[in-house]
Amino acid sequence: MPRDLRIANAFERGEPISITVNGTPVEAYRGESVAAALLAAGLMRLRSSPKGGARGAFCFMGVCQECTVEHDGRAVSSCQLPCEDGMAIVLRELTDGEH
Repeated sequence: MPRDLRIANAFERGEPISITVNGTPVEAYRGESVAAALLAAGLMRLRSSPKGGARGAFCFMGVCQECTVEHDGRAVSSCQLPCEDGMAIVLRELTDGEH
């Protein structure tokens, strides 16, 4: 993965933790949004559009739902989901019938 894209010393962060994305460990900070952690790790494609195009975090305030991921078997906006140690995230690659 690319280097961490977070701005160093911008503000106090939660403790360093690890989440998994499609089974791959990703470094995060407790309390930051999953969308922010994934963007910082260089993961910009979070799901597919009905025609297979890339979709990712756009508004970062829960309105557009472009950053939808799966957590605990539910579809959630990753920009509204705070990171917790050990959480498992699944990126969504959906077929036309599932949109």
